[in-house]
Amino acid sequence: MTLFTCHGLCYVIYWISTNQVYEMLEWDRTAISNIAGEIALVAGLVMWATTFPAIRRRFFEVFFYTHYLYIVFMLFFVFHVGISHSLISLPGFYIFMVDRFLRFLQSRNKIKLVSARVLPCDTVELSFSKNPMLMYSPTSILFVNIPSISKLQWHPFTITSSSKLEPEKLSVMIKGQGKWSTKLCQMLSSPDKIDRLTVSIEGPYVPSSTDFLRHDSLVMVSGGSGITPFISIIRDLIYLSSTSTCQIPKMTLICAFKKSSDLSMLDLILPISGEMISSFLDIQIKAFVTRETELTQTRNIIKPLCFKPYVSDQPISPILGPNSWLCLATILFSSFMIFIITIGIITRYHFYPIDQGLNKYTSAYKSIIYLLAISVSVVATSSIAVLCNKKKYYTKDNQALESLSPLVTESSPQQLLSQSTSIHYGARPNLNKLLVGLKGSSVGVLVCGPTKMRQEVAKICSFRSPENLQFESISFSW
Repeated sequence: MTLFTCHGLCYVIYWISTNQVYEMLEWDRTAISNIAGEIALVAGLVMWATTFPAIRRRFFEVFFYTHYLYIVFMLFFVFHVGISHSLISLPGFYIFMVDRFLRFLQSRNKIKLVSARVLPCDTVELSFSKNPMLMYSPTSILFVNIPSISKLQWHPFTITSSSKLEPEKLSVMIKGQGKWSTKLCQMLSSPDKIDRLTVSIEGPYVPSSTDFLRHDSLVMVSGGSGITPFISIIRDLIYLSSTSTCQIPKMTLICAFKKSSDLSMLDLILPISGEMISSFLDIQIKAFVTRETELTQTRNIIKPLCFKPYVSDQPISPILGPNSWLCLATILFSSFMIFIITIGIITRYHFYPIDQGLNKYTSAYKSIIYLLAISVSVVATSSIAVLCNKKKYYTKDNQALESLSPLVTESSPQQLLSQSTSIHYGARPNLNKLLVGLKGSSVGVLVCGPTKMRQEVAKICSFRSPENLQFESISFSW
């Protein structure tokens, strides 16, 4: 963006200094269009301005929707330099268009929300029906839209469930901290019964997760709702401990909460059917309540909710089926071939017909034809691929999922963890004392929480400890 800005400013300064301001409004039929470049530059600067942390974190919706100006930016960039020079960026832009349209198709589906759990700390856990073919790694992200709260807002949340331990369910934990999440918590905790809730999703988006099995011990440090990604890690390791013969690292969870009601988040560590895997647990939990000196609220008051989804609601499924990479490669290849053939025909019989041999069309017109050809080829091939996958893979699986019980009888997972949990009131965790001296040749230290907490843990792992501590930070900053 810096290069684009310098390029534009230098030309503007040159035109002003040489009394050629009229050049700024020039739209050439066949050569470079100056005004199109200025429009593209303004769109790019607006997107860039909203990426500053102060704006992005406080006004996430402004940041999110402002970036749809990429359409204006790319369109007028093509008008500015012409389609021939724009083809330099075609590979990356083409892949982006395919990905964006596939995500659009996924977001149009209404998802089957089967149950929820409302915690006393203004937190809810939403559980969706999931196709067993959908696999994701711990700390994956899911974008959620609830039209009854806002038709436009999409919010990212970390998945707490494990696709291996819970093959037919996907869960996210949502803390009531903003207007959207607070309204959701109030809606689900109200005395009025809610039979169903319309939800759309995008994702999951899988990060490059750490290979947790390479460590002898795994220490997870969290602050508040930062415990969310560690729930998915713990559940994934629980599954591996019950099915795999490899050595599972010993887990230590150090979590800090402001109030005792926040301790109810610990009850989400195990799935509802927690008694089935309790014997495989090797975990120590050290919880710290910083603003209270004693338990002021009963911790295990969790309100379970059961929904009755619409018949048209669907489980969360992989948009391209189980062989998603192969299917994506097929879409890219076939759509690109259609684009090349289409442009060849248009160029031969429309742009440069033999009987005329004249170049009578403007550069902008040719650019629009090229962009339309790309769009039509992407939309056609992607839509056909998605429909074929739905017909081939999801009909039988969806019928099998109809018999899935929406909510298992509530168990008491906190009782399974009580022997390995210690709670400290009125104190902050002494991270230096807890981390330094940990035994093992390789100790993975993961942290998710406030910036100061992440910096403190990073400092301890870097300067105050032996080489066996390996630091990794997980951030919610968008």
